[in-house]
Amino acid sequence: MSANAGQLLSPIQEISSEAEVATVNSLPHWRSQAHSRSVQRLSPNADEGWDSRLPANAGCSFFHGAAWAKVLEQTYGYQPNYFATQAGEHLDALLPVMEVDSWLTGRRGVSLPFTDYCDPLASDLVAFQQLFDQAVQYGRDRHWKYLELRGGKQFLATTLPSQRFYGHELVLVDDEKELFAALTSSVRRAIRKAEKQGVTVEILQDARGIKEFYSLQCQTRRKHGLPPQPFKFFHNLQQHILAEGGGMIMLARLGAKTIAGSIFFHAGQQAIYKFGASDEAMLELRGNDLVMWAGIKHYASRGFRTLHLGRTSLINEGLRRFKLAWGTREHAIEYFKYDLRKSAFVTDRDQASGWYNRIFAALPLSVSRLLGAVLYRHVA
Repeated sequence: MSANAGQLLSPIQEISSEAEVATVNSLPHWRSQAHSRSVQRLSPNADEGWDSRLPANAGCSFFHGAAWAKVLEQTYGYQPNYFATQAGEHLDALLPVMEVDSWLTGRRGVSLPFTDYCDPLASDLVAFQQLFDQAVQYGRDRHWKYLELRGGKQFLATTLPSQRFYGHELVLVDDEKELFAALTSSVRRAIRKAEKQGVTVEILQDARGIKEFYSLQCQTRRKHGLPPQPFKFFHNLQQHILAEGGGMIMLARLGAKTIAGSIFFHAGQQAIYKFGASDEAMLELRGNDLVMWAGIKHYASRGFRTLHLGRTSLINEGLRRFKLAWGTREHAIEYFKYDLRKSAFVTDRDQASGWYNRIFAALPLSVSRLLGAVLYRHVA
């Protein structure tokens, strides 16, 4: 489901939120007479060669790699259970799952926590079914409430998703003029304005950079009525991803003052824009636009093929238009939730902002940070 670069999709059909969950059709059971390999339950964190063994699948992304698994386990204590089949030394199918064991939200499997998208990697429906069956059986043994998939619509075309989002992906070319021409006129003006005002961009991967970004991130999350994730999360991002060459921090500065920043991850020939933050008092300087443009140029000049801009809520029209303005292709990101107690897929309650956003926006930043450190591991 995609649109031409920079064009809007037809409105994605809203999911009913009249009840907290609604039972929908169960997963059809695909069977094959072909020989099937045994499914193993693995941990990327116990396999030094994990990334080199990932399936040669078009859906393979940064999030399937060992670094992201390490960040999630070390920050929140989630247990990796990656269901896979092997062909020799290589994995030929993979369903990555983290067990979230929370007294507040229950025990469940999530593929994967805090991930924009994470498609199961399988060559066909039969291979996916084999992985899914094993994950469900393991979940029953572990008394999971749900198994949540943040991707997989290619295998679940007739199944109602639990949540839907917009996704936006930019095809990169090693021609700066062509990339710039694909931007909307308002974005081109914003970039020129930032440059004219003397805004510069610095690329960092060190602890200093992550601390500067986190300070902006706390401000931005408060503006949107959300607590920031704990600093430990960003510390682990720097230790296991950025310091190992798997991403970068881009900070926009006016003189010595940091006014905007972004964090990008990458693997193979794909990059993803994961986090963005800014100083609200300096928005007119258009540091956010300059940082994004710098990231696009950086990855395009190094031979990367795509830059994904992450997920966007269906109700966040402003963010949607911002991402479309870069010449991206829009597509649907769909999540699926399998209720192990009902043996059926279910939908989620509408996640639109509510009373809690107003509370978090009004809290002192120190209190909001403390609550974020406590609550995020339960949210996943």
